[in-house]
Amino acid sequence: MNTWRNASLAVTAAAVLALTTACGQEQGTATPNGQAVGAAAPAQQPAAGDYGSGSGYGAGSGAASAPKTAGQLSVLESKKLGKVLTDSEGFTLYRFDKDTASPAKSNCEGECAKIWPVVAAGSVTPAPGTDASVIGEVTRADGTKQLTIGGWPMYRYAKDTKPGDTNGQGVGGTWFASAPDGKKAAPGGADAGAGADAGADKGEPADLAGLSVRKDPKLGDIVVDKNGMTVYRFKKDSAWPMKTACTGPCLDKWPVVAPVDKNDIEGITVSKRGNVTFNRPDGIKQQTIDCWPIYTFAGDSKPGDTNGQGVGGTWYAVSPAGKLVGAPE
Repeated sequence: MNTWRNASLAVTAAAVLALTTACGQEQGTATPNGQAVGAAAPAQQPAAGDYGSGSGYGAGSGAASAPKTAGQLSVLESKKLGKVLTDSEGFTLYRFDKDTASPAKSNCEGECAKIWPVVAAGSVTPAPGTDASVIGEVTRADGTKQLTIGGWPMYRYAKDTKPGDTNGQGVGGTWFASAPDGKKAAPGGADAGAGADAGADKGEPADLAGLSVRKDPKLGDIVVDKNGMTVYRFKKDSAWPMKTACTGPCLDKWPVVAPVDKNDIEGITVSKRGNVTFNRPDGIKQQTIDCWPIYTFAGDSKPGDTNGQGVGGTWYAVSPAGKLVGAPE
């Protein structure tokens, strides 16, 4: 009788273990220098994919500080981005796709606001030759006033350490340097900026599923996230057991794709059982496809970009079947 009972308990325990190690998630500890690690720590918010990570606006300090006004606004001429709005010290001002301009509303709070310091409303002078009527303010959830340009709340980026830096451009596929009128900065001036901004202002990216498939003219069918940004896999990761080799500074360039509801996935041919959440050892929850961790690329500034394709011979777009697109055999 005891032998039968012990065998029964062992079978039950094995079944529970199988359920809790979907895709082979293993206990593990983060290791330095980007080595592969397993998953053990519980998930923590916020997800890095939403706003990247930083180490202190202009000073290398992660501590929160009182919001600073922009003072005399200026316009920086960038070969890559066109006309970029800066504050009186020459630091780039950014806007967040998850905010709204009409009505103006900021959705960057808490940890987000440490990485993307708020530009306080107050004594602000328009840049020479620009329209002063686009300058405004919005009341944040904590009651403070934030500068708006064209209705969009303005921020700086913690990893811009000197005037003229634009390290926040394209982070998470949701952060972009601001043009003088509050649209996304783009080569060619206001008209180009309006075109680049049109999809976000009309809410088109929000109509996409959490994960879906887009036909790229060069790569064919590839997976994109809810913002239309290309999704990538890292060859140094593994799927069984699920491990990541992208940690620390790597995540600044390759933000994780946040978890997606299984019913919010379209066009992907892998069984839903393989598209699980990966509990990373750094506390971030990450979406997977066929048990492979997936990422976006900070160097992709708009939907349709595939600038991360083939980077380092290790990063590739993902097919609807979860395979690496265009990777050498």
